[in-house]
Amino acid sequence: MSESIEVGRTIRLPSGAGRPIQVFINGTEQEEGSDFSIHDDLIVFSRPLVKEKVSRSRWLAMTLGLFGSYGKNETVDVHFSRGGKTQVISDAEILPD
Repeated sequence: MSESIEVGRTIRLPSGAGRPIQVFINGTEQEEGSDFSIHDDLIVFSRPLVKEKVSRSRWLAMTLGLFGSYGKNETVDVHFSRGGKTQVISDAEILPD
């Protein structure tokens, strides 16, 4: 069985990351001020982010193609400027609270 758990609210920006910064959760753009804020090199979300925790037996069944997984699993992508170029972090690591 799978369950969704709150994993944290913070993502660390890489060294030298500058504006403009765009943040997406599951492909939906988030608004700075209402959905997140930026403090030094951290993006802090206004709510906890959720990841799916999959048991070993469920993972094996998915690998064998017996069935899928349908729990809530948020992925965060961050677009930022560094060295005059736009760079992207896909499925950014969420820091625990």
